[in-house]
Amino acid sequence: MRIHKEGYTTIIVVLFVLLLINAAIYFIIEKAFVFKYIFAGISFIFWIFIIAFFRVPNRKVQTNNHNILAPADGEIVVIEETIEEEYFKDRRIQISTFMSPMNIHVNWCPVKGTVQYTKYHKGKYLVAWHPKSSTLNERSTIVLKTKDGQEILVRQIAGAVARRIVTYPTKNEELNQAEQIGFIKFGSRVDIFLPLDADVKVELHQQVRGTQTVLANFA
Repeated sequence: MRIHKEGYTTIIVVLFVLLLINAAIYFIIEKAFVFKYIFAGISFIFWIFIIAFFRVPNRKVQTNNHNILAPADGEIVVIEETIEEEYFKDRRIQISTFMSPMNIHVNWCPVKGTVQYTKYHKGKYLVAWHPKSSTLNERSTIVLKTKDGQEILVRQIAGAVARRIVTYPTKNEELNQAEQIGFIKFGSRVDIFLPLDADVKVELHQQVRGTQTVLANFA
């Protein structure tokens, strides 16, 4: 287990702010020693939570070009046939994974392929499980094409708490399966849009692990 690079600044800033607040409480409030120690304890627990949020697991990955791996940790909240309106503009199978603040928030590449399209969209901050969050929230889209010509779309979506999506791939870049593609800070969701003939292997409300759970197979 290690700390993700996206967390370094946040962890240091939060520590600095907590130290300032605790120092002010300690020197301004002459009495109420119990309150001072309780607040210090809460501050420490909160800082540990921030560190834990940016953890990166060490996972062994068995790559397979036939499998579509989960791009994130969390709960499957959507499995449905829908019209993908940004890139494909036709019917696709949508599988959505909701990441709570307690989940790992690294996002991984579900297949090996070439980046065909990337686009960042500013937007609202609806709760991540809201049906309209996929099209109204702040989001970032990546389309990958495998060597067999299959295309899938991965969409990182900010939630009610999240305010920053980080996406690494650029157009025409070659990505390996399970390679990191980005990070979403503090509560979010990842949608994946698959061909209609994909064989879905997960169920609603199932807990999945990024790079470890097979979401579907290509036909």
